Amino acid sequence: MVHGERIAELQPELSHPGVRLARSVRTDNPNYLFLELEIAADTRPGELELRFLRGTEVVLRSPYRLLARQPGSAERRGFNRQDSIYLIVPDRFANGNPANDAVAEMEEKPNRANPGGRHGGDLAGIARHLDYIHSMGFTQIWPTPVLENRQPEYSYHGYSVTDLYRVDPRMGTNEEYRALTAKAKALGIGFIQDIVPNHIGSGHWWMKDLPASDWITNNAKFTGTNHRHNTAQDAYAAQADLKGLVEGWFVSTMPDLNHRNPLLATYLAQNAIWWVEYADLSGLRVDTYPYSDKTFLAGWVNAILAEFPGLTLVGEELNDNPVMVAYWLRGHRNKDGYASPMPSMMDFPLREVLIKALNEPEGKVWGQGFVRLYESLMFDNLYPDPSALVLLEGNHDLVRVFSLLKDDLAHMKMATAFIATMPRTPQFFYGTEILIPSPLERDDGILRADFPGGWAGDTVNAFTGEGLRPDQKDFQDFMRRLLVFRRGSKALQDGRMLHFNPEQGVYVYFRLHADQKVMVILNKNEQATPLPCGRFAEGLQGLAQGKDVVTGVEYQLNEQLSVPGRSALVLELKP
Repeated sequence: MVHGERIAELQPELSHPGVRLARSVRTDNPNYLFLELEIAADTRPGELELRFLRGTEVVLRSPYRLLARQPGSAERRGFNRQDSIYLIVPDRFANGNPANDAVAEMEEKPNRANPGGRHGGDLAGIARHLDYIHSMGFTQIWPTPVLENRQPEYSYHGYSVTDLYRVDPRMGTNEEYRALTAKAKALGIGFIQDIVPNHIGSGHWWMKDLPASDWITNNAKFTGTNHRHNTAQDAYAAQADLKGLVEGWFVSTMPDLNHRNPLLATYLAQNAIWWVEYADLSGLRVDTYPYSDKTFLAGWVNAILAEFPGLTLVGEELNDNPVMVAYWLRGHRNKDGYASPMPSMMDFPLREVLIKALNEPEGKVWGQGFVRLYESLMFDNLYPDPSALVLLEGNHDLVRVFSLLKDDLAHMKMATAFIATMPRTPQFFYGTEILIPSPLERDDGILRADFPGGWAGDTVNAFTGEGLRPDQKDFQDFMRRLLVFRRGSKALQDGRMLHFNPEQGVYVYFRLHADQKVMVILNKNEQATPLPCGRFAEGLQGLAQGKDVVTGVEYQLNEQLSVPGRSALVLELKP
């Protein structure tokens, strides 16, 4: 994309070994040219020169860099069920460089007293605490978008991108981002970039001079989306309602991109490819997935996977209906013939059921409690590969789980054990490990609270444990031990799932691998509960001892096990 006053009136040319200008494309805006370059496989990296002529006279010259691709880049491994993901809102995690909190070119300045304002967290803050993240057992970091958000207010979250090729200067620089991912990789931690193909921020420079009249939906005028996700796959949906979903703007400050423009579609695909290569990413988390045109989505995903076949992309379909999630998964046979190439989606349905099951009493109403959770796993039959899903505990758009579970530490441990031991990729929201609460009515600025210890002068430091309450220390240690065990557990990463009908407030299941077997016991009862081990012979397979991976306590599994009340046991089985 070349932008300049009446640049389309000029004739572009270049002369560089291995690079050919295949064609130039003009739009109805004379200030843009789109140049298609053919780059031979043996072309050397370096700088070439684009020249623009009026007649025979060169009136403009512009440098263009070709960067070297990393060796083996195309074969990179994406994230999968062997990983555990740590979701961070960078502005709220840690302020590693106070000098970039206020930037002259950016209108919005820091104000920690404002829950909806910028607080100063940055890439340097994440880099400073990589050892903590590694010590917690995480192998992937997903930060909410770190790209430029040149908005007058409420832009700390990163979802109003105003330059798709630039890290926000209040977060750091492109070079610092690349250095961060390299430092993380040295610790065995990958990076998942949050990407937003659906919309941009109203402060994007495009909005002052659109590349084409159809670049933004609804003639670049705000018309809100209807948020009816079902219209993307509903056989009976009116086209007007489908249009209302995919062409409506998310909010007035997020102009909706028109993916039917082929130049824009190519731009978005190549932008994603560029970031994967430049920042050495292991995956992409795709925001507001069903809001984009689904034909575009298929082409966009396929273009990325053509360059990186092993890369993982995970889409956000924020819906508790598993049918709606399954529709977008690679390999799912959709009745309308739509073939989605998407490798993974967020498992919002199972998260919703988990919270309901833990909050409901056992044995009071048929089908409630653990039975609800047990039966919900039947929906795995809908998914081509259930283990490809990402099972989240919480995220930046959801009320904090500890609050949803009514501040019940025992239930919080059960929820965490379940998420960490399911045949899924588990994802946890920063601050969950120290039981950060939130209002029960969604309040984004509060649920995205500052991580204590991330700012100079904080009286509580969750990175060191200083000032944490006993229950916070207890739970942080519980999660750490569980995820560190999971990081090296073949059973939890690749083992077969086997579960038993919950009885008397106890849910038992196994993860079975040839090299390791794990038994999980969730007990809601207030008192210790006897568990006849003979019923679970199919899972125990003759093994008579289990060691709790969190506490180290060993349990005999010969005849009857006394399960501690209100507990979550994750037992590594031994002869």
